[in-house]
Amino acid sequence: MVSNKMNAQKLAYEYIRESMLDGTYKGGMKLVEERLADEIGVSRTPIREAIKRLEQEGLIKNKHIYNPTAQDLIYIYEMRIVLESFAAKRAAKNMTAEKVKELENTIQVSRNSLMEGQSKNTYNANQRFHDLIINECQNPIMIERLAQAQTIFYLFSLRLDIYSRPNIIDEHEEIYKAIKSKDEQLAGELIAENLYKDMNFTLELIGRNGQF
Repeated sequence: MVSNKMNAQKLAYEYIRESMLDGTYKGGMKLVEERLADEIGVSRTPIREAIKRLEQEGLIKNKHIYNPTAQDLIYIYEMRIVLESFAAKRAAKNMTAEKVKELENTIQVSRNSLMEGQSKNTYNANQRFHDLIINECQNPIMIERLAQAQTIFYLFSLRLDIYSRPNIIDEHEEIYKAIKSKDEQLAGELIAENLYKDMNFTLELIGRNGQF
């Protein structure tokens, strides 16, 4: 059993979080402290601390893994559209040439990963694209809220292949070009349109499947 208190807390947190994000722990599942302690090899105290932290991140509610609904998705997207549009305008104004190049690289990685059927790499590259833009808002509160939303959003993408939506990477390339050319208004409009299309496509997938 792990003895160091901080190591045990970190281990419990990372184990539970990763089990949620890789789909091992399903949405709606109840977390039982005693069972988790045996499974991870720690005492119940770090399990409680891990659950408390994950509750603060919005991933656990009443000791159950958060099971987001279609309406939750709409709320998340509405927030992202507003905040990321603002961030894209800031990015067009302030992003360094080095960061602009990194933004371009994420697009190439996305294309390659999609062609090779590597969905996780595609997701990671696309998330990095948005993260680079979000960080340019230079507002720690906004960045924190969007980071929480991104994690919850990942729970949706585990069950729905949103990157099968046509033109998603092409849209990212247009956003990149607007930022590179320092067109603040266009960058904000394009990222809002990109996210709006993502939302509608995901809702369509939910409707097609009959449930989330």
